[in-house]
Amino acid sequence: MPTCISSVSDRDSQTSWASKLTKSYYQDDQQAKFMHLQAEVDSLLQQLENLKHQRLADANQKD
Repeated sequence: MPTCISSVSDRDSQTSWASKLTKSYYQDDQQAKFMHLQAEVDSLLQQLENLKHQRLADANQKD
């Protein structure tokens, strides 16, 4: 079962590793599509983390 990446820095490390791994296996057009999707995933992950922090801050203000 896959595990959830807990932070952006962990994701950055995984992204770097994945980028090195895929360079030799994919053609240029496929590599470009992969990198675009990877950037979208990183952006969505950052948005999720921001929402999480915002909700925690809102919950702490109510207490």
